[in-house]
Amino acid sequence: MALKDVWLAPVGAEAWPKGLYLMGEIAPVLEFSSDRNAKKRQEVDLNEDGTGTGKRLWKGTVSDPTAMGAKNSSFDVVFVADVQPVPAAAEIAPGITPIELEGAMVKPRVVGNGEYKSIGWYVRASGIKGDTSGAKQVPADPGAARQSKAA
Repeated sequence: MALKDVWLAPVGAEAWPKGLYLMGEIAPVLEFSSDRNAKKRQEVDLNEDGTGTGKRLWKGTVSDPTAMGAKNSSFDVVFVADVQPVPAAAEIAPGITPIELEGAMVKPRVVGNGEYKSIGWYVRASGIKGDTSGAKQVPADPGAARQSKAA
C-alpha cells in the first residue's frame, strides 16, 4: 500500500509528552514572489488541484523539551486557521510560552543531505488549546443581533 501525502494524527500526548514551548511569535506564512515590490500575500491552505480548507496559514517555532539533541528540539508548526492563534498561557520567560496543540497532524519527510539523511516531520495544527482569539470560533452572524423591524 502506497501512502503518499498522508497526514497522521498523534493520539493524546504521545508525540509531545511534556508539551511544547512556543519560541517567539506566530506569524503569517507569506507567498513567495520573485518581484520584490509585489504586495505580500498570506498563503492559504489549498493544494495544486484547488482542494483544501481555504483557511490562512500561520507559522510558529516550537521547542520540545523531551527531544534528543539540538537538531530535533525545535521545529516549525503551521497553523491552519482563519485568524492568528494566540497562546492562552502566560510567558514563562521572555518569548517562551507553554502551548498544547489542538488538531495536530504530522507527515513524515526526508531531511538532510547526501548520506546523512533521516526522517523529519511536517507538523500542522488547527489551533492552540485555551486560545480565545477566535481562531476556532465560527464567525458570528451579524444579522442575528438586530431586532426585527416588524416588532
